[in-house]
Amino acid sequence: MDDGKSTLIGRLLYDSQTVYEDQLAGIRKATKAHGGLDLSLLTDGLRAEREQGITIDVAYRYFSTPRRKFIIADTPGHEQYTRNMATGASTADLAIVLIDARHGVLAQSRRHAFIATLLGIRHLVIAVNKMDLVEYREEVFRTISGDFGAFVGQIGNPPDLQFIPVSALCGDNVVARSARMPWYRGPALLEHLETVPIATENHAVGLRLPVQYVIRPNQDFRGLAGQLASGVIRPGDRVRVLPSGRETRVRSIVTTEGELAEAFAPMSVTVCLDEEIDASRGDMLVAPADPPARAQRFDATLVWMNEKPAVADRPYLLKHTTQTLAARIVEIRHRVDIHTLAGQPASELRLNEIGAVLVETQRPLFVDPYRRNRFTGSFILLDPLTNETVGAGMIESAAVEDGGGAPRSASVFIEGNPDVLWMLARRLVENGHRVAVLSNQVLLVGPHSAAPSVELSFTSSTLAENPANAVDKIFHELVRRGVVA
Repeated sequence: MDDGKSTLIGRLLYDSQTVYEDQLAGIRKATKAHGGLDLSLLTDGLRAEREQGITIDVAYRYFSTPRRKFIIADTPGHEQYTRNMATGASTADLAIVLIDARHGVLAQSRRHAFIATLLGIRHLVIAVNKMDLVEYREEVFRTISGDFGAFVGQIGNPPDLQFIPVSALCGDNVVARSARMPWYRGPALLEHLETVPIATENHAVGLRLPVQYVIRPNQDFRGLAGQLASGVIRPGDRVRVLPSGRETRVRSIVTTEGELAEAFAPMSVTVCLDEEIDASRGDMLVAPADPPARAQRFDATLVWMNEKPAVADRPYLLKHTTQTLAARIVEIRHRVDIHTLAGQPASELRLNEIGAVLVETQRPLFVDPYRRNRFTGSFILLDPLTNETVGAGMIESAAVEDGGGAPRSASVFIEGNPDVLWMLARRLVENGHRVAVLSNQVLLVGPHSAAPSVELSFTSSTLAENPANAVDKIFHELVRRGVVA
């Protein structure tokens, strides 16, 4: 709040020459009495925002350069509007966290970095703004970079970080590199945005196609329409229809522009199957070799968005992919302290609070951990009486049921350091995973540990560092392989 987000975005649009003349005319008229050009008004469009000088709602702005197209979500910084910030971040590839150079790293900076990481954003830009007010001093920038880097290091699976010193008001390091900070040799903000690698990893995840609608214009055509959440699909591919579990092959992939030889996330397509398998809205087409977990109970991180607190056993509606069903919060495990990232005992979650919860649904869902698939790993909770969205959740792990698409199991071979093995085993058990230790070298993980499908080996060279760091590395590798959540 008040760190210059809207001004930065206005400067970015203005200096990249992507602002229409009528927009500029309106801003000049609004700021005529004060002189100058208030670029924050390009995004702060609500009357209350202009009166108070803060961002309240999420404002989306579209612009493009010769290298890339952008959608900017200008979200509020105040704690009161955390739910708005989470909404804007939920579909983002990159987040820019602004820090006032005069004040350093504040609680709101930590909160936004944590939420961005929680929502699966892998790229963070830390824009140290208002450098003109600290005389463009390098030591100010280095101190803030060190403090923020230390905080982000506490977050599990930390994101990629890029620190950029800027002055949104003067335009330094926003679109072009500034001569006022010769000590900074990194990219300007726009240069970084144009070149940061944001290729989606959804193609590498198994096929997930939630059925949104069954298209049957005549008796000769029947297609399952929906948006690909992940994976690639081609005619001839074998697919499994959930929850029935029946398998068949793809006959064709149809769009308004004709048939396709291939489709990938996040394309919206209509898939025709070789066989007339019963499927309807809420069902899902998946890859038989890599199905999601079938679970009726799962652990999740929940961002609460309603004035009425979240409590256990209160009935809600849960929307997951294309289906909506009854659900309840079985247990609130803890509330997250944004300042320390530690869990605090809690019996309820209030507006804008974040907590770990156990959720139970009326019938089983097919889910992935959110860090593996943002689409099948996310859900929202609705008030059954008003239909208001009251909470947004990210699935952390699921109690897998027999007969579903159980996650893979693994054997982990650890050479020469049994301490690491036992520390890893304890961490996996604490995260709700089934573990069997066969010796001082072999650890089996998963629901069917007697028949592991993934074998991982870690040698003494990998484990030469601090045992806790080694455990983190192995755990993150198991997460990346989809063995644990």
